[in-house]
Amino acid sequence: MSFHSSGVVLKGKKHTEVSLSTKDIDTGAQLVAGLTLALDPDEALRIRRKIDRHIMPLMCVLYWIQFMDKTTLNYTSILGIQQSTNLTTNEYNWLSTVFYLGYLVFEYPQNLALQRFPVGKWMSINIFVWAVVLACHAACKNFTGLVVVRLLLGVCEGSITAGFLIVSSMFYTRAEQTLRVGYWFLMNGTAQIISGFVSFGVLHINTKGFEPWQWLMIITGIMTLILAVVFWFWFPDSPTNAWFLTTDERAKAVQRIKENQTGVENKHFKTEQMIETLTDPKTWLFALFSALYNVPNSLTNQMSLILASFGFTYLQTTLLSCIPGVIEVLTIFSGVQLAIRRPNSRAYVGVICFIPTWLGVLLVSLLPWSDQVGLLVSLFLLIASTPGFVLALSWLNIVTAGHTKRVVTNAIMLSAYCIGNAVGPFMWKAQYKPRYHVPWAVIGACYVICPILLLVIRAVLARENRIRDAEPVDDSEEEYVIERLTEDGKRVEVKVDKEFLDLTDRQNRNFRYIL
Repeated sequence: MSFHSSGVVLKGKKHTEVSLSTKDIDTGAQLVAGLTLALDPDEALRIRRKIDRHIMPLMCVLYWIQFMDKTTLNYTSILGIQQSTNLTTNEYNWLSTVFYLGYLVFEYPQNLALQRFPVGKWMSINIFVWAVVLACHAACKNFTGLVVVRLLLGVCEGSITAGFLIVSSMFYTRAEQTLRVGYWFLMNGTAQIISGFVSFGVLHINTKGFEPWQWLMIITGIMTLILAVVFWFWFPDSPTNAWFLTTDERAKAVQRIKENQTGVENKHFKTEQMIETLTDPKTWLFALFSALYNVPNSLTNQMSLILASFGFTYLQTTLLSCIPGVIEVLTIFSGVQLAIRRPNSRAYVGVICFIPTWLGVLLVSLLPWSDQVGLLVSLFLLIASTPGFVLALSWLNIVTAGHTKRVVTNAIMLSAYCIGNAVGPFMWKAQYKPRYHVPWAVIGACYVICPILLLVIRAVLARENRIRDAEPVDDSEEEYVIERLTEDGKRVEVKVDKEFLDLTDRQNRNFRYIL
């Protein structure tokens, strides 16, 4: 029997009725309304594995490609881009900043578009534009041209991480999201490994009138273009319409994430949820963490130059650039595995990951310049903090409910990410060469404050959980009912669980924050 939703009715203990528009409820409510039987655990596991097989490979490959693409600037620095386009040190740093300025300005519009339009299709469009813009780098002859393409690249980038966070919350339970966010984020490390070998290869290309750095842009642009086409046809927009799930499996996929108390999605922007986001302390604590953590992230585009300054040849530098990728993969995998095995330990695991970075900052600042191996090791120690950001990113996603609130929260978190990344490159001024004592001091300060913020966030959320635990239990038997029209015009009422009413984590007092 086919149904069409026409409204929602709330029945309280006193049988008062409040009519609500269908825009107030979650899209997943349409599928699971009226379901009374609990989902069999084995069936839930089967559905999850099917979801994993169809979306995780695509998410991982895209995150690998997009990170490789945006860090091509790092590799082109030793492939001749500065000489070909007559870039000064300051102009080279500006190219890193411009990318994140484009990201920052369009982050909020990108998040609104991700709420309004099908997530998979919107990301596919951005990936396609990204691919074209990336290839256009090869045609740039000066700083102005590079500024334009880097700006456009940042605009498109704004849809990827935000889109992945939304998709993760749609398809996975809160317990599953940390591990899967870790899986697709560790592809950043994989990208560094592969990019190092690709750069090593193109360094050997010797064609008249077309330099190695231009070949790197063309090769990565073609790879991204192919991925854009694959995403358009095979990446789902939501579990409610995923092509690889049957109608029955779609309902079960939605029912499976009921425990999240966050629903799937809601295509209508709710101003009250935006206001709640702006007045929620955890929003700004996570944002401050994101901004400070990503100031040192400017190392991404400085790594090759720093390695070369240690006395390594360009060929050696391209290969050594692979090592941070290996470290990132290992540390992220270990960090998320530890976090999911130790309940409520996200903040503590994040703090532990910052300890090696403190040692790295001290060593790279104090070791003699002649100690090439020691400086190299100290530089690689700085990569160990990456799980801290990954855990914070997934943590924010699972402690925020209400689709509009999640969208706005993600926009703020990623805007702060852009601010940190945009400011960071200006530390690497020519007058600080070769020891860069000032940048290392700033990086050290950020890596001290960030773990403190993780502990503060944990304390704030734990306190809120205690407050809710102490509140009197509401024994009223509220029943939420969705009103539908059958094909023959009859109105029927089907029960909808509270978890699919698109309530925020503040509105839903049964919501408990995972620590």
